[in-house]
This record gives sequence, C-alpha cells and structure tokens, in this order.
Amino acid sequence: MQNYFDLIVIGAGSGGLAAAKRAASYGARVAVIEGDRVGGTCVIRGCIPKKLLVYGSQYKDYIENSLGYGVYLENARIDSGLLLENVRKQVDRLNLLHVGLLQKAGVELFSGWASFIDANSILITQKEKEPKKIFGNKILISVGGEAKRLPISGSELAWVSDDVFLQTELPESIVVVGAGFIACEMSCIFHGLGIKVTQLVRATNLLNGFDKEISKVLEDNMKERGIKLLFSKTLSEIKGQPGYLSLVTNQSDFISCGAVLFAIGRIPRTTSLNLDAVGVKYQNNRIIVNHLQMTNLQNVFAIGDVSNNFNLTPVAIDEGRKFSDRVFGGIDVNVDYQFIPKAVFTTPEIATVGLSEEEAKEQYGKENIRVYRSSFRSMSQSLAKNKYPCLMKLITNKNSEKIIGCNMVGEHASEIIQMAAISLSMGAKKSDFDKTMALHPTVAEEFVTMPNN
Repeated sequence: MQNYFDLIVIGAGSGGLAAAKRAASYGARVAVIEGDRVGGTCVIRGCIPKKLLVYGSQYKDYIENSLGYGVYLENARIDSGLLLENVRKQVDRLNLLHVGLLQKAGVELFSGWASFIDANSILITQKEKEPKKIFGNKILISVGGEAKRLPISGSELAWVSDDVFLQTELPESIVVVGAGFIACEMSCIFHGLGIKVTQLVRATNLLNGFDKEISKVLEDNMKERGIKLLFSKTLSEIKGQPGYLSLVTNQSDFISCGAVLFAIGRIPRTTSLNLDAVGVKYQNNRIIVNHLQMTNLQNVFAIGDVSNNFNLTPVAIDEGRKFSDRVFGGIDVNVDYQFIPKAVFTTPEIATVGLSEEEAKEQYGKENIRVYRSSFRSMSQSLAKNKYPCLMKLITNKNSEKIIGCNMVGEHASEIIQMAAISLSMGAKKSDFDKTMALHPTVAEEFVTMPNN
C-alpha cells in the first residue's frame, strides 16, 4: 500500500529526525510529517541560532578588552540587524541540509499538520490543500514544545524566544521575564549587543534547580556588568505599541522599554494531535510514556520535549535512536538519564553534570557528602578590562568517594563539563581526578588539582 509505513514520525525536530533515519537504516519504510520547517526547535529557533547570537554578543567584551592585549579597535561597532540576518541564513542552510539528509536516508517527508484518526491512521492537513491520510504500524510523536505566554493584558505585544530570531533590528532597551536557561541567556546576549536589559524574576534567585552557589556567581556578575535584576516581581500588564511599551508589575512598578521577552518556559505542543480520539494518555499536555518511550497504546510512542522533563536536544536524539534500535534493529538498549550534562550559555557560562550541592544534601544527607571548591579568575582575565570569575565544585559521596556532582561557572564551562560527564558516567572517584596529570595553564586543570583538605 502506497500510504502505509512501518513508522510514521510526527515532527521533524532533532529526536524525530534521529529516529527516522535510524529506522530507515534498518530497512523500515518511514514517513516524517512536519508542519513547519525541518529541523525543529533546536535548529530553527533554539540551540543553534541562540548559540550564534551568544558568539556575536561576546564581541563586545573582545572590543572592550582589546587594549589590554595591545589591540586598538576604536571604531568597532556591533550591527545586531546584520548578525540576525546572518543567523537566519545559517538556519536556512541547516534546514535544507536536514531535508537532504532525509531524502538520502530514503525517508518520505510530508508537509502539513498531523492529527490522529485512530491508532494507526494519521490525517495530514495543509493550508489550501486536500487533507491526506497515511497509515503506520508504529507511530512516534516528537512534536516538541512551544513557548509560554503570560495570561495578562497586552500579552500579544511581547516576544517569545521564537520571535527574537525574526527581528531585523533590536531595540535600545528590553525587559526579559523569567529566571531559567532562556531568560538568563537572552539577557546576557542582549546586553552583549549593547541593549539596556532589565530582567523580571518571580522568585528570589536565578536558575532554579542549579547549584545555588554557582547561580549566585552568575547573578553577581550580571549585576556588575549592568543588567538590572528585579526579584520577587511579576508582570501584570503591557501597554503601548511595539518599540514604545509601558509595563506594570505586581508591585505597581512602571517600566518603559522597547520590547518585552517572555522566557517563562515551554509546554508540549500536543493540542492539535487529537490524542483524545485514540485515548493516548497525557497530563498537563505532556504525553505519559514508560522507560521504552511507549504510551498506553502499544504501537504509539513519544520522545523529546513532548514526553519528559529533560527539554534537551541530546536527550531527544538519544531517545529517538534507541527507540529505532529496539523496535527496528532488535537491539536491547535503553536511555541512561543519570548523568545528563547541562549548560547555560550566559556570560560567564554555567555547566553541570550530576547533582548540585543542594540536591546531594537532600539525596545523601549533609553528613554523607564532601564538597571541593576552587574559586579564581582565569589567566585570560589578567589583562582584561572586564573580569569574570570562575567557580568549580566537585561533590562526592563520602562513603564511596565517587563524584556525584560536577558544577562550574566560568569560561569554557560547557566544553569542560562535557568531558567531566564521561568520568562521572564511568563512576570516577575524587582520587581518580587527583592522580590525573594536569594540563597547565588551563581552567580545566583546577578539577584535578583541588586539595583534599
């Protein structure tokens, strides 16, 4: 049957693409349905364009620090409009690359929005085209999530993260609402691009769930650089027009700005899938799955942001590949969620793998853990005008001496923690770090030279 497939993947994001190509490599006939552009959140409106903006925003520091290294850059300036245009060009290139990789793998791509008819039938709808029905033995849902908006008056005047990458120019001032990954990253990006930044935080600290001591270093540094952090504040109303906005907080503060960014989290994009028609169970829009990514229906699966709390691209990719390995390759493999490295691409960066100090105390008890610290400024900051701190922490289980947490704020944190993640996943002890020869002079050497007292 022409419209019958071994696997139908709903959503062409990182997880869906990984699953589709892996399944096709085992000889499965695979279809992918995507209503937007191929690449998903990470490639089109998330990790990749965001990281390119991070790189662009860092040039402000290079310019300001250049004289310390004998480099004169008196007339240098940052054109954020040109940066955004170049980012979009790179995203376009990656979109076409992923379309080509699907074709090369023999995967059939359907453009349109998917909804369930029954457990094996999917309806594809596309504007101004006749709906199409296709059938699949297995269905994999990998539609990802979408940015939340605050339910307040004037909410439509605010941006969400997707909107940032569509701008042709950026305003002189912006208010960022939120305290998580995206909020802190975008505040640092905007500041680096020369924009006046105010960040509204509902809680009393940044980055809930990260090591508090590490987060405090970032908070202090953001304040020192000129980012205005307002804690215990929520937004009540937005008035005005784009470029000329007036904000009211829960404490009747009035703030004028050129733009507002909601960075308050994301929710799974499940409302249009017609899940109720087939009885797929979900809670708060999140599809419920078991350790095999299987829903309550034996032939329907879900991976990535739509099904779990690990809203991270590598997790979705690993889930997708291992799903196809099991279902189509006959390989008995499962995803290991124990040591998932995380990074926040602020300035300075934060990265972590394993437990924070707070999590370790809660899980093992304060008396059963040992914390090692190293706080310093790196050599690269010695001639710089803008000096950023480094704080590195190792957390061990006293009884086994195994390292259960590795946390860092400072330059190259993400690159360093990626390698540390290998050690933790192999069960490394503090003594293993101690007997590892240091590479000098580097930031990373501090992890293997921390004293034992």
